[in-house]
Amino acid sequence: MVIKDTHIGLGAKIWQPDLVNIYGCSIGRETRIGTFVEIQKGVEIGERCKISSHSFLCEGVTVEDEVFIGHGVMFINDREPRAVTADGRLMTEEDWSVEPTIVRRGASIGSNATIMGGVTIGEGALVGAGAVVTRDVPAGAAVAGVPARIMRGHRRHCGAEMAGAGR
Repeated sequence: MVIKDTHIGLGAKIWQPDLVNIYGCSIGRETRIGTFVEIQKGVEIGERCKISSHSFLCEGVTVEDEVFIGHGVMFINDREPRAVTADGRLMTEEDWSVEPTIVRRGASIGSNATIMGGVTIGEGALVGAGAVVTRDVPAGAAVAGVPARIMRGHRRHCGAEMAGAGR
């Protein structure tokens, strides 16, 4: 369900509004959101992005323009999750802090990737399907594996060679 406190840009498309959980976030112009997606409060999604089905974007995630997020991509905003505090009481928002994650313009994240909190995925980077990203991904790099490692250097992006690019 899309909650009223969400900003949805002109031309954005949510394919099955009854089959998503989107609240307190901002979605840019012409962005497409698939079914069974959750986008939590404070998330910012840029223009002309594609968020595929079954993906989870938690509080603290910023997605710049023209980003592709494959099916079942999971973002994490807490590296040390716990249900209770040291003294045994249930944790609340006051007991932890969000680790911000940024996905830069034109990056692509493959299906079933997991993105740890506190990382930046650089402009035009490619994250392989099933990768677990535990540290920053340089602009234009392709990463894969568990944990994700650089597979190759800079690549073509948006029809133009990126600065310092090579294959």
